[in-house]
Amino acid sequence: MKLGAQLYTVRDFTKTTDDFAETLKKVADIGYRTVQVSGTCAFEAEWLAEQLAANGLTCAITHTAPQRIAEETETVIREHQIFGCRHIGIGMAPNGMERADWCEAFIRNYQPVAKKIAASGALLMYHNHNIEFARAGAGREVLLDRIAEAFAPEELGITLDTYWVQAGGGDPAQWLRKLRGRVPCIHLKDMAFVPGSGFAGTRMAPVYEGNMNFDAILAAAEEAGTDYLLVEQDDCYGEDPFACLAKSYENLKAVGLA
Repeated sequence: MKLGAQLYTVRDFTKTTDDFAETLKKVADIGYRTVQVSGTCAFEAEWLAEQLAANGLTCAITHTAPQRIAEETETVIREHQIFGCRHIGIGMAPNGMERADWCEAFIRNYQPVAKKIAASGALLMYHNHNIEFARAGAGREVLLDRIAEAFAPEELGITLDTYWVQAGGGDPAQWLRKLRGRVPCIHLKDMAFVPGSGFAGTRMAPVYEGNMNFDAILAAAEEAGTDYLLVEQDDCYGEDPFACLAKSYENLKAVGLA
């Protein structure tokens, strides 16, 4: 499995192409050799290809605007081909926080898109948060199960975010095994408890700095056929996000993953 950095962690340092280029260098200097491109400024595909090559990096996956994926599918595929990325990612279902029927709307609208992307040799990827662990319907089905069942594995992969699985009440290792064969890229971030902050006092943390069972998670990822382990920390709570990425890298290196 290859260890990478989810650039959403350092999104505040990718608001211009100059800053984006410097950020890629800093991430490579930490030791990462692959990235997920997410939350950055606009860029030309050729520019990204050049910057990745200059820093000895590859792009494992993106988060691309869902509307662009749906409405400019061929262009999005072509762009990903230019910078050598097979996995075209959706960060969240459109209207996932606003519409009660978001899950069925996503399935209905993106099944044909997923087929088109798969036909090109690429793969549409769906990233979960905790809302996918709600239950719905007469059978009280977990929504992430509903999404997985609605798409063929070769047409939709799941970018399983281990933190958000835990936040939704799930077991990340169990879900990795359940989704075996369709989790080529996953997100790693830890969950820590902050004393004095009440029952809801959990925070995101560098990997192996919190309370999640990452030994079990990493073993399950290996069993599930995961190719890319992408370190992400959406909120660093005032700490330098590059330092957070470096902590995760060193901790994962210590268990033999770098």
